[in-house]
Amino acid sequence: MAQFENGLFGCFSNIGLCVFSYFVPCYTHGKTAEAVGAGTCLICALSLFVPFLNIWALITTRGKVRESKGIDGTLVNDLVMICFCGPCAVIQSAQEMGVHTPLGAGESMARV
Repeated sequence: MAQFENGLFGCFSNIGLCVFSYFVPCYTHGKTAEAVGAGTCLICALSLFVPFLNIWALITTRGKVRESKGIDGTLVNDLVMICFCGPCAVIQSAQEMGVHTPLGAGESMARV
């Protein structure tokens, strides 16, 4: 099976998405969820008020990203990534699905 194209700590390759996601993580997660058919930004924003629902929404979205891209992994692995590296896991999933910020700050930096 395939692997993630973007590393878990590769969020700095897209600094605009990284910074935007730090301040508005529900937008990034919501757009990723919309891309895989797992919800909307509104549902993701509402899940912030119920901790268990928030974790479940993040795990479900990450699982659907893996499924849509044919990436190997398990529910337990997704849970560990969300609990210990949540912001990085959200950004990694967003990068896999090609999510951009509404401010146009979602372009990747090119290395020379």
